[in-house]
Amino acid sequence: MAKNKTTETTGSVSDFLNTVADEGKRADSFKIAELMQQQTGMEPKMWGPAIVGFGSYHYKYDSGHEGNAPLIAFSPRANAISLYMCQFDSREDLLRIIGKHKMAKACIYIKKLSDIDVDVFKQLIKDAFEQAKILHA
Repeated sequence: MAKNKTTETTGSVSDFLNTVADEGKRADSFKIAELMQQQTGMEPKMWGPAIVGFGSYHYKYDSGHEGNAPLIAFSPRANAISLYMCQFDSREDLLRIIGKHKMAKACIYIKKLSDIDVDVFKQLIKDAFEQAKILHA
């Protein structure tokens, strides 16, 4: 069975975020880490080489594949900052008013923190984290 690529590591979140080349994206990443820490009460941890996660849960698929994953996470990617958050009832309502973002299946993408309403973002973090805890209890 294939080994999971994204596992919790002992890497330094600060060291990783300091490698983000774009100064604005680096500053936004530090702020997102701070906001997620405040809203979750969890310390940020590195997951793989490029994901900053908060909390964790264990999963096991019917196929037998299993592992651990963060409850919520983000990663400063080349084109945008990827936010990894589960679905929950009021998610779509919050995303309608959060500001400029793009969506994929499970990811929310923002270019910069100033494009979104930080108060709405804090609610999104809190609600997604609480829902993830319930789903993975």
